[in-house]
Amino acid sequence: MSLDELEATLKDQSKIVELVNNGKLGQFLKDYADAKADAHNDVATQVKEETQRVLAQWLKDHGSTQRLNLTPDSAVGSLAAKRSKIYNANAPGAGVDKLVKNHGEFLQAIWHKSQGAGAGELQDKIHAVRNAFGSTVPSDGGFLIPETLRSELLAVALESSIVRSRARVIPMDSLRVPIPTIDDTSHASSVYGGMVGYWTEEAGALTDSSAKFGRVVLDAKKLTGYSEVPNELFQDAIGSFSALIEELWPEAISFFEDVAFLTGSGVGEPLGVRNAAAKITVTATASGNDIEFADVASMYSRMLPASLGRAVWIASIDTFVDLARLEVSTGSPAVWLNNGLAEGPPMTLLGRPVIFTEKMPAKGSAGQLSFVDFGYYLVGDRQVMQIETSPHYKFKNDQTAVRIIERVDGRPWLNSAITPANGGATLSPFVELGAD
Repeated sequence: MSLDELEATLKDQSKIVELVNNGKLGQFLKDYADAKADAHNDVATQVKEETQRVLAQWLKDHGSTQRLNLTPDSAVGSLAAKRSKIYNANAPGAGVDKLVKNHGEFLQAIWHKSQGAGAGELQDKIHAVRNAFGSTVPSDGGFLIPETLRSELLAVALESSIVRSRARVIPMDSLRVPIPTIDDTSHASSVYGGMVGYWTEEAGALTDSSAKFGRVVLDAKKLTGYSEVPNELFQDAIGSFSALIEELWPEAISFFEDVAFLTGSGVGEPLGVRNAAAKITVTATASGNDIEFADVASMYSRMLPASLGRAVWIASIDTFVDLARLEVSTGSPAVWLNNGLAEGPPMTLLGRPVIFTEKMPAKGSAGQLSFVDFGYYLVGDRQVMQIETSPHYKFKNDQTAVRIIERVDGRPWLNSAITPANGGATLSPFVELGAD
């Protein structure tokens, strides 16, 4: 069937019910997604090539030797591969790598009561490394975390993150980095904000057209983590404490990064996808307080076609009951049931993964279910972490206060929803369901 015929079928509830009863809904949705992707494949390829070219030129003009990571980190396999991908030999903390033998030695050296051989000398060296970068790294106090440890912390964080592992991570050489973007709002008469194609006779004059560019600015924000640690861990169990830092801190970092990347206001914190200017909100079906198949289909139809192979569903955990009993029509089997036999809970929806989380608004609220292509979300990584210990705040409890500071930003890459060439409803890589 043609794309128009497939879309007509999608809007006909009786035909959808027939497909479900015949066990052909999955194949129909695959055919529809393939047709939509084929129709826009050329445009998507041109966007990617033009964006790569502009970013490469921008890096050259600004004298940067770093290579941008334009591949979402979810494409990287093992933890070791992710750590290797994050590690940057030019990051400020790389200078500390040469000073310490392992993470345990580093943690023991920064402790205020450390009496180990050469501990004071090591502290001085680590401070010297930090001060050497004082013009680009704010003086927050404490010690630069070694780049090997920083990359390992973030690699572990990727295992539990929703956004960072799927977003485009931009290494930041300074606290503020402008990133070029194509100012594209409509394909009704042109693409990329001004490029128009003309059919021209042989030897005919060519009509000039060009893309229109804008920019988004990544401005590193300070994310601070704080813990109170018994002094015995520093004295007698540095190995255990090192494991604590390497496992618990990444999960905490990941949690608070995700909250900001998903719902942040952009004021003193990253701008989350829920507050993106390009976000589209689909009105929930008015017949009840539950998520219905019509809601899901409507959201799917507003996704950028080029993003259908990469977008994921982000759902509040308390929407599970609604999604588990999702029906194409009243009285029909749940969409994840086949001939009455359960194949498994709804961890995919219309062929795309579903991620359940507590970080999104609760059931019934706007944003309870979102459909997002994080390839259009930028994470600016300043590539600096600092750690400091203090004996004063919890002196009477014989505890040491530990503070870790990370500098990071995040914001959507697209500034507006796009009007498609056929003049239909706007499309976006950020689609959410409105309040019931």
